[in-house]
Amino acid sequence: MTAARYVYDFDEPSAGGKELLGGKGAGLAEMTALGVPVPAGFTITTDACRAYMVAGNRLPDGLEAEVDEHLRALEEKTGKRFGDPRDPLLVSVRSGAAVSMPGMMDTILNLGLNDDAVAGLAAATGNPRFAYDSYRRLIQMYGEVVEGIDGHRFEQELASLKRARGVSQDVELTDTDLEGLVDTFKGLYAQETGGPFAQDARAQLTRAIRAVFDSWETPRAQVYRRAHEIPDDLGTAVNVVQMVFGNKGERSGTGVCFTRDPSTGESGLYGEFLADAQGEDVVAGIRTPEPLERMQARLPRAFERLLATMRRLEEHYRDVQDIEFTVEDDELYLLQTRSAKRTAVAALKSAVGMVEEGLIDREEAVARIDPGQLDQLLHPMIDPKADVEVVARGLNASPGAACGAVVFDADTAEARGKEGEPVILVRWETTPDDFHGMLHAAGILTAHGGLTSHAAVVARGMGTPCITGCEELSVDNAARTAKLAGHDLREGDLITIDGGSGAVIVGAVPLVAPSINEDFQTILDWADEIRRLRVRANADTPEEAAKAREFGAEGIGLCRTEHMFREGDRLPLVREMILAADEEGRRAVLDRLLPIQQADFEGIFEAMAGLPVTIRLLDWPLHEFLPPLEEAVDERVRERIRALQESNPMLGWRACRLGLLHPEIYEMQVRAIVRAALAVRERTGEAPLVEIMHPLVGFGEELARLRDLTVETATEEGSLDYLVGTMIELPRACIRADEIAEHADFFSFGTTDLTQTALGLSRDDAGRFLAPYLEQGILERDPFETIDQDGVGDLMRIAVERGRSVKPELKLGICGEHGGEAASVAFCHSLGLEYVSCSAFRVPLARLAAAQAALAEAGVVAVTSAG
Repeated sequence: MTAARYVYDFDEPSAGGKELLGGKGAGLAEMTALGVPVPAGFTITTDACRAYMVAGNRLPDGLEAEVDEHLRALEEKTGKRFGDPRDPLLVSVRSGAAVSMPGMMDTILNLGLNDDAVAGLAAATGNPRFAYDSYRRLIQMYGEVVEGIDGHRFEQELASLKRARGVSQDVELTDTDLEGLVDTFKGLYAQETGGPFAQDARAQLTRAIRAVFDSWETPRAQVYRRAHEIPDDLGTAVNVVQMVFGNKGERSGTGVCFTRDPSTGESGLYGEFLADAQGEDVVAGIRTPEPLERMQARLPRAFERLLATMRRLEEHYRDVQDIEFTVEDDELYLLQTRSAKRTAVAALKSAVGMVEEGLIDREEAVARIDPGQLDQLLHPMIDPKADVEVVARGLNASPGAACGAVVFDADTAEARGKEGEPVILVRWETTPDDFHGMLHAAGILTAHGGLTSHAAVVARGMGTPCITGCEELSVDNAARTAKLAGHDLREGDLITIDGGSGAVIVGAVPLVAPSINEDFQTILDWADEIRRLRVRANADTPEEAAKAREFGAEGIGLCRTEHMFREGDRLPLVREMILAADEEGRRAVLDRLLPIQQADFEGIFEAMAGLPVTIRLLDWPLHEFLPPLEEAVDERVRERIRALQESNPMLGWRACRLGLLHPEIYEMQVRAIVRAALAVRERTGEAPLVEIMHPLVGFGEELARLRDLTVETATEEGSLDYLVGTMIELPRACIRADEIAEHADFFSFGTTDLTQTALGLSRDDAGRFLAPYLEQGILERDPFETIDQDGVGDLMRIAVERGRSVKPELKLGICGEHGGEAASVAFCHSLGLEYVSCSAFRVPLARLAAAQAALAEAGVVAVTSAG
């Protein structure tokens, strides 16, 4: 049996792609093959990480020997020896998962330095400042990543030294200062670990590899994977790369650049650069970088080569690239390229632009847009009519406006955000450990960092408004206060941020809903040409219907009539009807309700002229319209409340059961629907496409009787074409779909209630245990966010097959919020449904997801570079 192979040089062929080499390793190997200037190195595969985890965090057999073999090859290529005390080969150890997880896992630079090698490096380069700067960085990174020492301890010592020397920048420290700082860091390391800093270069490397593997299971990485639906069993690769040094002086530097603006998608120069620095300084926001254009004056030769390489990589990968680079003594080296994280605005603009430039076709442009990311374009913005006072500005890191209470730590942001309170996470800078709080924040504001800092990259990926590098902000975490351009902020104070302009405002500001821009509309138009599934909206008022049509809805898939009954002028009548002593009394009140309900339907039909409208008859139990018992004063009301109380109202006397036992309620609603449709036809000359839906049907006989009621009542009102159907939301309805279909023109799956009844979960109460279920891997996804395809999905499949076995022309759709979630839309496409329906603001997402489902079925997938 052939021994497993775990290590590949960058210039070795491998059939495994990024699933084996990780995104970073695959990218480095591909760039090496293209002849792009890349440091030499090798990749330890994701197979090795998985074997490590399976073995209880023990390196797999044979890995150490393979690493030694490839380390020797790296020494041959570079002409230097790892661990040499005179002129050592130094390496970085970098994570690299198959799916990009920026900032979530660990990196260590300058491995191979020790007390002897740092002196040798200083002598060999004639640059002792560079040598000791590199060594202090290694001790800090190694201490943080391998030993778990709090990184702020090192930063405090560095800040203390700069204060003592009267300087503000690291680069202003002398070689003597840095040599002393190395001793300080070594003392801190010994104090925290109980032993001296590791002097054996090979032992450093082994422990660094293990630490990167371990970083796959850190809490921040787990939270990120759950948020982005990345499987837990992928593991990470480890890249061991020859160090190139951006901190050797003024002819060196480091930076991050994008081939297009990741916030807007516009072509042009976009990125940041730091002279005399290492890569972590830019990514971590340790120093505020300069715009990339300024590199041209400092390092013109490397700048021109960078521009040419950027163009070449974008053309090769046919996608926007996020590139990390280092310049060492005027020589350019690329450390990474990957498909850029970008805002929804940028994703749309760049996709449309690349089609116009001939890089990709329309199908690929549609396929590569993340439907969930389009939510960013539906974020509120600051009302342009509002009178606002901008007190400070920072860098516009992620667009959209947010207003919320100031919080100063991630735990508080998570706790208050989960309670539904909008909060703004205010930090000096964020780190990967803040991710769980960033996930629940309405917005993020940092005093430090650039457009490619951790806060900026993560916020853009999540669509969260973010401002970084706000120099007029100072944060005192211990006191839980901040100063913003002379304003004192305490936890809980309201502020507003505009991530599109970088503006910060003290207090709450009116926000307005956004509209679809030209690029968005172009992508949606292309999507509409591709998709088979129709997309409707859930809407209960004429205003909602008009908004849905504006977003491209092709009808209403769910109009909930009980919401109309809750309006102020109707609720007293509904309560009077409930309190009536007999049917005659109920009918008398319903006669007064009828014209009000008719007017509601007329407004909706006019807003949806020429498009189908599915109206669900009353679904709620009657007690929902009465006040709580403790608030009721009238004894007659109290008696009625007690009489209608149920132990489990969701499965009690409601919906079709109420309609069968109190048929006068459904009769009134059918009359109102038909009269409204006839009135609109009379006014406009166009008959509305009416679909009358009976909820919670579980038995064929229920729908048979309700269909008779509907037809008889509608016939009394006049001649109108309409459909009669039911909402499928009970397991029995799925199993016995054939008997129900005999009396139905359409089925609409109410997947929220079907999920509750199929899984025995209450949507309102499951929050107590769903989060632990997801964290512990009992469930992979929240079944109320995406359809449980193995359980609820099987019931839907049975209903489709059995319903159409009786009535092949049976119209089928879905009307829960699942109808706006991409994976659920794709599943509905696979079932052969005619339409999905969702809230108005999710209609564009559903249109795109439906097109992508059709493209996936045809074998068209988005092509992106390694992540």
